[in-house]
Amino acid sequence: MSESNATLTRKVAARYAGDGRIEIAQVVARPPAEGEVQIAVAFNGICGTDLHILHGHMDARVTMPAVIGHEMSGTIAEVGPGVDGWSAGDHVTVMPLAWDGTCPACRAGNEHICQNLDFVGIDSPGALQSRWNVAADLLVPLPERLSLRDAALVEPTAVAVHDVRRAELEPGERAVVIGGGPIGVLIASVARAFGAEVVVIELDDHRRAAVEALGFETLDPRADAVGWVEEWTGGAGADVVFEVSGAAAAVFGAVDFARVRGRIVVVAIHPEPRPINLQRVFWRELTIVGARVYQRSDFDRAIELLTGGEIPIGALITDVVPLSETPKAFAALEAGGAMKILVDVQDTGIGR
Repeated sequence: MSESNATLTRKVAARYAGDGRIEIAQVVARPPAEGEVQIAVAFNGICGTDLHILHGHMDARVTMPAVIGHEMSGTIAEVGPGVDGWSAGDHVTVMPLAWDGTCPACRAGNEHICQNLDFVGIDSPGALQSRWNVAADLLVPLPERLSLRDAALVEPTAVAVHDVRRAELEPGERAVVIGGGPIGVLIASVARAFGAEVVVIELDDHRRAAVEALGFETLDPRADAVGWVEEWTGGAGADVVFEVSGAAAAVFGAVDFARVRGRIVVVAIHPEPRPINLQRVFWRELTIVGARVYQRSDFDRAIELLTGGEIPIGALITDVVPLSETPKAFAALEAGGAMKILVDVQDTGIGR
C-alpha cells in the first residue's frame, strides 16, 4: 500500500487525553514499517496500570493524546517489509516490552526490566485501536483452540506467573494473597496450579464471595486475619505473602503473615513510597521481592494454563463492551465490583 493510499485508511482509537479523560477518535492508519506487522486488535482488557494512567500518575511517561492498552489479542492484518515467519490471519498477542539491549540490566540478562524500557501501551502507542502496528519481535503466537476473547487474559496471567516464579513457590507451601481483584485471583489460581495452598484476603464482600466460589479460602482483613493464618500454619506463618492490593495498611501489615525466612512479593503498583515494618523483616529474616513485569517463558506458561482450564476465565471476564464505550468501562472499574472488562476493539460503535 502506498503512503498516499494509506492516508485514505482510517482507524478508531481510544486515547488518554489527560485530566482523567478517555476520548474516542478516528485517525489515519499507516501501513506497517520495516520489521512491523499490523494487527487487527480483537480484544483489549483494562487493568490497574491503565487506571493509574487515567489518574495522571504516569503523565511524565505518556505522550498525549496517548493510545493505551496492552492486555490484548488479535489477528495479523498485514505483514511489513523484512518480516518472516508471520502471515496475515495468524492469531497473536503481544509481549509489550521493548528493551535497548545495551544497558547494564540488559547486559546482565534482565532485558525485561531494561533501565530504558519501553513499555508498549504506556511509553509508546498501545492496543486500544482497531489497527495497531507493532514490531514483529514482540509477537507471541496463540493456539487456535484459545479464543481471541479468552486470549486477552494471556498478558495478566503472565504477570501472575512471573509473580509466582519470583516467589520461588514450591508445591505444598502456603501462600497468602492480599487483594482479591483480577491479578489477585490470577496469582491465587497460578499458585494453586503450582501446587500451593492459598488463602485470599479481601475487604470487599462481593469480591470475597466471588473468590470463594472459585474454591479459595478467603479472609476479611477486618477480622483477625493474622491469627487465622497462624492457626492455619501451626503457628509458623505463611511461606509466601503476595501484596496485590496497593493499600498502605496492607503493605505495612504484610510482614505479619510471613513465617521465619518467609518471602514477601510486592506486586501492586504504588504511586508513592509506603511505610513497611522493617523490625519484623529483621526479626524474622524475611525476604522482600519486587515483581514488575514478565519474561517470555511467563507468556508461554500463561497460555498453557489458559488452554488447560486452570484459570477461571468465566469468573474473571465481567463484561465486554464496544470500543466506543471505553470511557464507561473505565468508570465501571473505578466504581468497583467488576473484575475484568474487555473492549471489543473491532466493534467500534461508530455510526450507531
